[in-house]
Amino acid sequence: MKKITILTLALAVLSGGAFAAGDAAPLPHQHWHFSGYKGTYDQAAMQRGLKVYREVCSACHSLDLVSFRNFEALGYDEAQVKNIAAEYTVIDGPDDDGEMFERPARPSDRFPSPYANKKAAVAANGAFPPDLSLITKARHHGPDYVYALLTGYGPAEHGVEVPEGKYYNKYFAGHVISMAPPLMDGQVSYEDGSPETLEQYAYDIVNFLTWAADPYMEERKRTGIKVILFLLAFAGVMFAYKKKIWADQH
Repeated sequence: MKKITILTLALAVLSGGAFAAGDAAPLPHQHWHFSGYKGTYDQAAMQRGLKVYREVCSACHSLDLVSFRNFEALGYDEAQVKNIAAEYTVIDGPDDDGEMFERPARPSDRFPSPYANKKAAVAANGAFPPDLSLITKARHHGPDYVYALLTGYGPAEHGVEVPEGKYYNKYFAGHVISMAPPLMDGQVSYEDGSPETLEQYAYDIVNFLTWAADPYMEERKRTGIKVILFLLAFAGVMFAYKKKIWADQH
């Protein structure tokens, strides 16, 4: 069940209105710590989001663009990263006999795919589960959309017919979606005392996946601010120099 629901989430994000025609409710804007020109990532939320990913999403979805050593950006030290990596195995080789072999993952390894190949993934799910590395960039307002989709389930509104085996989601185009609610209260345990609620899980996984899609955002913003300040200072110097030059002409 876990594989089906998480797969359908990713397909829903990528495809928009795949199941029925109609307009989805306007996306409610969430307050994201990473929003705005001074926004930064919330490390605690990202760590909790990684936990949600590892316990739920990673059952069928890869994170191909993320290496274990990248988790240092989430606030983990080198030893913790090594311990996380060691919980997984990767295929390596060939060895001296020309055979591929399994070994514990190292910090330099990418997060392993849950399937040996694409055909195995399709056979297990009926479709290829998209990689989640860039899922929040798959559409406009991606973080808001993923959060809304995860929290938008409920009783069908008047006039909306929901076929058997499908579900009502007010933020999905047409409101009828094949994905059962993938998250629920109490599903993942948090050690830091954060609420173990659907809303908190959705908030945390969006924070983690947004970081995965744009790990250099903070550095880019800092560089942008420095460049703007430099250009403003340079423009001021050039304006003063222009006034001095032209003053000598009168």
